Amino acid sequence: MALLELKNVSKIYGDLKALNDVSISVEKGEWVAIMGPSGSGKSTMMNIIGCMDKPTIGEVLLDGVDISRESQKVLTDIRRDKIGLIFQQFHMVTYLTAVENVMVSQYYHSMPDEAEALEALERVGLRERARHLPGQLSGGEQQRVCVARALINHPELILADEPTGNLDEANENIVLDLFRQLHQEGTTLIVVTHDPEVAEAAQRTIVLEHGRVAKEVINENFGKDNAR
Repeated sequence: MALLELKNVSKIYGDLKALNDVSISVEKGEWVAIMGPSGSGKSTMMNIIGCMDKPTIGEVLLDGVDISRESQKVLTDIRRDKIGLIFQQFHMVTYLTAVENVMVSQYYHSMPDEAEALEALERVGLRERARHLPGQLSGGEQQRVCVARALINHPELILADEPTGNLDEANENIVLDLFRQLHQEGTTLIVVTHDPEVAEAAQRTIVLEHGRVAKEVINENFGKDNAR
C-alpha cells in the first residue's frame, strides 16, 4: 500500500517549472533515494512532501490524505505527527544540550519525556553525550542527534535532505546503518542525496532532471547490501 503518492504534480514560479508533471508512488516501509543535479527539483519535491509547501497543480496523497488541499495549520499538524525531518544543516538549538534538542521535538508533539529522549540518543550511540552542547559535538554526532530528534515521535515517514552531506565516510556509514535499522523496522524512508553511494543503499532511486522524473533505478543488491 502506498504511503505517498504524487499525481501530476507541478510547482510553477512565473515561467519556471521547478517540478513538471511529476507522478511517483512510495510504498509503506520502502526506502527511496531522490537524486538529480542542482536545479532538478529535489528541494522543491522535499518541501512539498514535507508539508512545507504546496504544488501549483496536482495531488499529493500522504497516508490517503490529499495534503495539497489542506490549510497551513493542518499541514503543520501532519508534519508534526507523521514526518521526521533530517537536514544537511543540523538546525540544533545552540544553547540546549543534545537531550534537550531531542526533547524540543517532543514539546511540539505531546509532552517532553527526558527518559524517552535519552533512549533515542542511546539508539544512535550518543547517550553518554546527552549533556553536551552542540558546540561540544562533532558534525557526525550532531547529525546523529538530529536522527534521534526525527525518530522521537515515531513518525511514519523519515524525510532526509542530504543527511550525509557534511559527514566524513565513517559517520556517513553510521547514519546509513541507522537508516538500515529503521527500514528493517518498517519505517518509510525518503533520502534526497547527491551521493551515489548513499543512493545505492536504498531500494529504489528516482532521478530528477529539469523538474521531471528522468528515470527510476531498482537496487538489485538491496537485500544483500542491507543484511548487516
